[in-house]
Amino acid sequence: MKQEYLQGSTPPELFFVLGAISQYLGAALAFNLFDDLGVGMVATLRVIGAAIILIMLRRSWNRSFNDLDVYWTAAFGIVLAAMNLCFYLAINELPLGNAVAIEFIGPIAVAAAGRRSARNLSSLLLAALGVLLLAEVTPEGSIVGFIFALSAGMFWALYIILGSKVARTGAHLDGLGIGMLIGGLVISPASFGSFDHFVDSPLLILLALLTGFLANVIPYGIDQIVFRKISKSRFAFLQSLLPATAMCVGIIALQQRPSVEELFGIGLIIFAIVLRGRENED
Repeated sequence: MKQEYLQGSTPPELFFVLGAISQYLGAALAFNLFDDLGVGMVATLRVIGAAIILIMLRRSWNRSFNDLDVYWTAAFGIVLAAMNLCFYLAINELPLGNAVAIEFIGPIAVAAAGRRSARNLSSLLLAALGVLLLAEVTPEGSIVGFIFALSAGMFWALYIILGSKVARTGAHLDGLGIGMLIGGLVISPASFGSFDHFVDSPLLILLALLTGFLANVIPYGIDQIVFRKISKSRFAFLQSLLPATAMCVGIIALQQRPSVEELFGIGLIIFAIVLRGRENED
């Protein structure tokens, strides 16, 4: 992935959709591994596996500490890993729709902190309503799941802020790889209770590492490229494309029949993106 792919008139929305498809395929694979490997182990392998893949592809060991801006890179990687872990813990306790709706508070907060024109705030409200309709929120779940989902949303907001900073420094994709390695090591204690599964299930371990490629390397690599092109607030706003893309994948690939509310939700998100347009960068 190279920055020049985003040059010219190619809209960042297209890259968000491609990243979302990969991310949701990885999430579906990861969810099926929870019972066998444990949530903490899957989250840790996802992040560390993605880090190793990206570091090998980029040969990041050739970069100096100064180039990597290691303190910001480490903070970014820890936040990213914590976001992944909290979201997995949340969907282990809550219906997926509930977790998505609660977690989306994070990017909404970042988007709201950007340009505060009536047009942008209106589009943000429409996008948030669209996400809620797609999420199919139900009263099921636990307070523990709610706390994890809310924490994932907080880390998502920090991911956007720190990710934008890393993308605009010399670290860029190398910072993503090194950061994820540091973050994966920080959250690794969450996997200690499942260490026996690590020894007994080599095939499942490989599948868990594959989730890192689908759910981290591709979408977060795309994020690093997009971060260099658009503002933090617009990036946060366009996160509403993720649940809309997931619904469209279900319609096309799985022949799922969406409800009227879900179709309306997709329509609201698309309209909100058109309404907001391409505002000046922050």
